[in-house]
Amino acid sequence: MKIIPYSVNTGEINMKIDSDLLDNAIKTNSKDRIFRLYGWEPACISLGKNQSDKFIDYNVLKKYNIDIVRRITGGRALLHDKELTYSFITSAENLKNGESVIESYKEISQILIDIFNKLGIPLTLGGESSIHTKFDYCMLISTGADLCYRGKKFIGSAQCRKQGYILQHGSILLDYNKELLEELFKEEVSTDSIISLKEINPDITLQDIIDVVMLLQR
Repeated sequence: MKIIPYSVNTGEINMKIDSDLLDNAIKTNSKDRIFRLYGWEPACISLGKNQSDKFIDYNVLKKYNIDIVRRITGGRALLHDKELTYSFITSAENLKNGESVIESYKEISQILIDIFNKLGIPLTLGGESSIHTKFDYCMLISTGADLCYRGKKFIGSAQCRKQGYILQHGSILLDYNKELLEELFKEEVSTDSIISLKEINPDITLQDIIDVVMLLQR
């Protein structure tokens, strides 16, 4: 697996890097599996490809110096603040069942399951509650693409497909500010449905995750 070193960038740059990696893989007919970890500075809301921004109060974003960007993947909005984002790019034929969206989610998510197993955190695929489509905040929506810890959503992911290639990226909650999320998304954030790394094991650091990921480098 090809590992892109961890970096921290603006939302616009992060989304451009993901998009460029996908386009370059297509252009070069790459057989590589590419895995990237990254952070965001300043904090940023990313909107799903077709998601309306009507719920956004831009005065609140300005108040907290929060950027906003649109992803090339679907799904609902995420606040990239106290979190870590991953992206994974490969050709569909490079997966066992790459033509199936559901099966490809499972196969790619297994990489994350293995990473966190090495850190002593067992994760399971798929949310245990039903899908709540009214929510604008992605982490409140339970789907089969979630990775959960003890039934609570820890990692939310989204995919896009282009010319036989897959880009999957997602948000790993390191911590979160419940009050800020509720102010931004204008909806209650239930601590019964989401969980952060800080709550699971506060002794595990960002560097610990990066170190495990670097072991995936071929």
